[in-house]
This record gives sequence, C-alpha cells and structure tokens, in this order.
Amino acid sequence: MALPSPDPQYVLRGTTDAVNALCFHCSDPEPEVPILFSGSSNGLVHIWNLKTHRVDRTLDGHGGKSVYWVKTLRNRKNALLSQGRDQNICLWDLAEGRSVVTDSVSTENIGFCKCSLLEVEERRWLLAMPWKGLEEPKVSSHPSLLVGYEDGSVVLWNLSMGRMQSRLACHQEPIMGLDFDSEKAKGVSASSEKMLCCWRCNEQQSLELQQTYELTNPGIAEVTLRQDKKILATAGWDHRIRLFGWKKMKPLAVLDYHTAAVHCVAFSDHSQPQKRLMAAGSKDHRISVWSIYNQT
Repeated sequence: MALPSPDPQYVLRGTTDAVNALCFHCSDPEPEVPILFSGSSNGLVHIWNLKTHRVDRTLDGHGGKSVYWVKTLRNRKNALLSQGRDQNICLWDLAEGRSVVTDSVSTENIGFCKCSLLEVEERRWLLAMPWKGLEEPKVSSHPSLLVGYEDGSVVLWNLSMGRMQSRLACHQEPIMGLDFDSEKAKGVSASSEKMLCCWRCNEQQSLELQQTYELTNPGIAEVTLRQDKKILATAGWDHRIRLFGWKKMKPLAVLDYHTAAVHCVAFSDHSQPQKRLMAAGSKDHRISVWSIYNQT
C-alpha cells in the first residue's frame, strides 16, 4: 500500500503568475536559512525571505515577458542573472538595497533554452546561452558543454575546438531539461514523453545510453540533481514532484501538492544536511518548500 504524500514544510504565495525558475543562494558564512529567487511568467523576479515566508524585493527588468532562468554568482549574494522571453539576459546589482540592471545582452533567440553558468576559477565565470542562428558555440575556454535539442538528442560540445564531440539520440520529443554528475560522468534528461533517460560519457568522450525509466504520466519540465549527487528531482506536468535515488534510479517519493504543472525544482546547498531545502514552482502561482531525505 502506497504511503500518502507528505506535506511541504511551507508554501510561498504572492507571485500572481506561474513560477518558471528558482534558485537558492546561501551566503558565506551561511545563514540559518538561504535566500530564494524566483522568476515568473509576468516578467518579475521575486526575492524571498524564508524566515518570514514573504517577498523582500521584486525586480522588474524584462518588460513583462516571462522569466525562465535565474542564477546567482557563488559567494556574491548581491549579483543575479535573469533570462527572459524578451530575449535578454540581465545582470542585477542588489547591493545595499539596489535593484539595478548593470548589464544585459540580447540573445535574439525566441526559444525556451536556458543559459548555463560555470565558475571556471574564483570570480571568473563562463556563460553558455542560446543564440540566433548559432550552429556551434564560440567560446575561448576548455570545459565541455552538454546541450539538449528539440530533436530529442543530447550533444557534447568540445568548446576548446568549437566542434561536436558526441551526439546521443535518446528522446522522440524535444528535451525539456538535463543535468549531469561530473564525478560519475553520468547524466539524465527528460522531455514531454513518459520517460527519463540516463546516459554516461565514457573515457573516449562519447555519450552512451545506460538506462531508461518509464514514468506514470508524460511531461517533465525540469530535472535537478541535489548538490551531493544522491537525489534526483523531477518537475512534472502532472502536478507532481518525483524523487529518485540517483545511484540506481530507485523511486523514493511522489510529492502531490500542486494543482497545476510543476515547472521547476531546486535544492539549497547547505553544509549541514538537516538544513537543506528543496523548492518547487508551479503554474498554480505557488512555491512549495520541502525538507525531505536530508539524511540520505
């Protein structure tokens, strides 16, 4: 007999529109609770105080167009990146109460492909972004880049050479989200299908399909690995959040709280496991915050 779904620790309300993106930020030294950033379909970014469960500040820099990616720079709590359907990526200065866009870049891309940010060394970051008509990434650095495409394939790009290293056709529908565990050289991807695909990057830098996992209902908006690479969370179109043990893809829980599609899921990265949180954002305008499997 299936156990009933647990309840969230608390719920954040007040975005007035669908929640598309979430990002926790834990400053150093770590506070008791992290800061949570959310991006909504009304073009607003909200900064949440998780002690009061209320919005501290609201950022309006995308002309009312949907915000679908937000990311902080590690150890810089006063800097934020946001990506919107206005085709702009904005860099925000949040220091001393400011809410100012200090720089922005236009991608000229009208799709839903999210940016990816990598800290290559202290205070130096590499940003990968979708670009109009760009067939090959042009980046003067040496990490590799994994990209999910509308044809259902995952492609590994060699950025130092500017060419495709490997391509794996693993989905029949456009890829909605992917994540990668660099320690295990193993990744996961999802689409509008009823299936998760797990794949690995071998020593020859070639992508290989390892296993597939069939879901109850179709449609996954996002897949996210917890920072310790023990838990995988999925955001489902069927209103549910699913948790898996990452090592063997063992199903752990189905969290059934939201009343509309779940668009995003994020984990906080805290040095004390019992203080880690997970948040999920939904089309129902709510953000559920969970404390679950923290000892796993």
